[in-house]
Amino acid sequence: MADTGIRWGMTVLDTADPHGLADFYARLLGWEVVRSEDDWVSVRGEGGALGFQLAPDHVPPTWPSGRVPQQLHLDLDVAAYEGTEQLALQLGATLVDDSPEHPTFRVYTDPAGHPFCLCLEGA
Repeated sequence: MADTGIRWGMTVLDTADPHGLADFYARLLGWEVVRSEDDWVSVRGEGGALGFQLAPDHVPPTWPSGRVPQQLHLDLDVAAYEGTEQLALQLGATLVDDSPEHPTFRVYTDPAGHPFCLCLEGA
């Protein structure tokens, strides 16, 4: 494949509370806040970066109901659910689906309502 000169920068999530959501992901992933303004916060760590942009009228996804679609979700790899799930919940995540039909991932929403999955590594 040819080098286009374009590199992946970060994934950006809209939120009514960029500082709160950045704090959630920084603590969940063990990353560091690298930029903080009134309307923008970014965190970076091993494997990538996330940005959080102020969107005062942000409407959280209502997935899985479909009324407001999810737009995107994050897959976060974990060695085991034990410990990582408790951390996510303590930081403000909500468990949405841990159905036995798909034992290799569990679905949560972050404090702003964005879905994310904890996915078992190698599964």
